Amino acid sequence: MRSSNDLTTAAPAFHAIGVDVGGTKIAAGLVTFPEGSLRARRIIPSNPKRGGAAVLAEVERIVQEMKAEGRALKLEPHGLGLGMCELVGLAGKVASANCIDWRGVPLQERLASLAPAVVEADVRAAALGEALFGAGKPYETFLYLTVGTGISSCLVIEGRPFKGARGATGTIASSPLNSICQKCGQVDGRSLEAIASGPGLVACYNERSSPKAASAEDVIAAARMGKQEAVAAVRLAGEALGRTVAWLVNALDPEAVIVGGGLGLSGGIYWEGLETSTRRQIWSDLHRQLPIVPAGLGQDAGWVGAAATAWLRLAGDKDRSSRRRVRSPSGLRR
Repeated sequence: MRSSNDLTTAAPAFHAIGVDVGGTKIAAGLVTFPEGSLRARRIIPSNPKRGGAAVLAEVERIVQEMKAEGRALKLEPHGLGLGMCELVGLAGKVASANCIDWRGVPLQERLASLAPAVVEADVRAAALGEALFGAGKPYETFLYLTVGTGISSCLVIEGRPFKGARGATGTIASSPLNSICQKCGQVDGRSLEAIASGPGLVACYNERSSPKAASAEDVIAAARMGKQEAVAAVRLAGEALGRTVAWLVNALDPEAVIVGGGLGLSGGIYWEGLETSTRRQIWSDLHRQLPIVPAGLGQDAGWVGAAATAWLRLAGDKDRSSRRRVRSPSGLRR
C-alpha cells in the first residue's frame, strides 16, 4: 500500500487515457494520477497492413470505449496520450512511416475531439512509465530499450526521457550494421532489427528450418522445446542486440538498463544471450555489472507512459519535485 507521506502536498486527481500503437497491437487504458491507479485496460490487434486510416479509426474507437468505461466509474478523462511506433518530433508530429504512415495527419487535433491530446514516440512514453511506476524508479539515469516488432531506445535523465534536438532519438537498430567478415571480405548489410526484432527472428529461423514459423512467439516456443535451429536463431538475436546495448552503455554510462517489449520480455535464451553479450562487451569494469532488468510494468509500459505523458503536459508540470515523489516502491496499483 502507498504511504500517506508519499506526497507532501495533495494533488488533484487527473484521469488520463493512454494508447500505445505498435506494429502488432494497440494497447490502451485509463489511469488516475498522481497515485497511478489503473482503472481499465484493453488490447486489440493493430494490423498496420490495412493502412494508416484504418488504424487511426481503431484508435478512435478504443478511446471511445475507454471514455465509456470511465463514465461508468464516474471518471471523466482529462487528457489523452498516444504513444506511436514511429519518430515523433518535438511538436508531436509523426516524422517516419516504417510501420504506420501518419505523416501529415494532424493527430493531436483529430484526437482532441475526444479529449485534450498529446502525441509521443512510444519508446519515450514507455521509458517515462518505467521512470514513474516501473523498474526505473530507483534510478536517476537509465537506458530503456523496447524490443518487439522494432527495436528502439531512450535515455532517461533525472526521470525524464531525453528527446534530443529534433525528437529523433532511439533509432538504434534501423541502420545497416555493415560488418565485414575478415576471412572472406563479405559485407553484412543487415540492420540489427533484421536480426534481433520479432520479424527478424522469424526470418532468420525460417531460413534454417521447416515448417516455417509465423511469429516470434513460435520461434521462442520452439527454442524452449530444444529445437536447435530455433535455439541458434534466438541466441544469435540476443547476442546481436547485446553488442549494441554494450556500445550504448560504454558511451552513456547509465545506472541501469531496462528492457521491455514483447520479445524483450520473453526471457529464456533470448534474455541470456542479451545479458551475456552486453556484459562481455562492456569495456570498463566500472559498469560491467550494472543492473540489466525487465520492464517493471511489463507490456503495459507503453500505454501507462502515454497516459503519464498527458498528465505531466496537460496538468502542468509546476511542481516537479512533488511529482517525482510519486515514484514509491508500490508502483502502479492494479
